[in-house]
Amino acid sequence: MLLLVALTLLHGVVRIGPTMPVCRADTPCDKPAARVTLTFSRGATHLRVTTDAIGRYRIQLRPGTWTVHTRVGMAIKPTTFVVPRASSARRDFAIDTGIR
Repeated sequence: MLLLVALTLLHGVVRIGPTMPVCRADTPCDKPAARVTLTFSRGATHLRVTTDAIGRYRIQLRPGTWTVHTRVGMAIKPTTFVVPRASSARRDFAIDTGIR
């Protein structure tokens, strides 16, 4: 018997910031998180993907609750999220640099 598992194409943009100690209203205080490796985890499953030059990523995951981690910055938000049962879904992430 062949068991097919539905996967969801999760995609989005990762931004990192603040990029300077004092942010100004007329200047962006974050930037795309280029070439950053994200590790998605669910139980014993750990999958990695690297963002492109403008912070975009794409990965196929099983529907359910996942966590994401990166070694860049101090924290990524959201850390825990739900992948819906769909052909594709968008989830953007923000990495806090810790600059204050």
